Amino acid sequence: MQIGANSLLQEMQSLKGEVTPSFGISPNNIVQQVNNTSGADFGQLLSQAIGNVSGLQSTSSNLATRLDMGDTTVSLSDSVIAREKASVAFEATIQVRNKLVEAYKEIMSMPV
Repeated sequence: MQIGANSLLQEMQSLKGEVTPSFGISPNNIVQQVNNTSGADFGQLLSQAIGNVSGLQSTSSNLATRLDMGDTTVSLSDSVIAREKASVAFEATIQVRNKLVEAYKEIMSMPV
């Protein structure tokens, strides 16, 4: 089975319109953050990313607690989806951390 690049791109563009951002994260915000990558703002971007992960984890925990307490406005699927979003965000953060540590070690081992 071969997948053409053009058909894949068209499919991704058609799906882009169907995606609804949640938890206050919009595609425009992400693009702004990526375009604004000067050295002085790196710490702020990292802090915001960790804050977003923390927010996803607290939302997941809140939904799970409400579900456990018998809140009828929270469904099991909402709770599971929130948990998976938090899990994926946390795993991505761990991977970024690992890459940063690896880059730091490589830079420190370079001869001057």
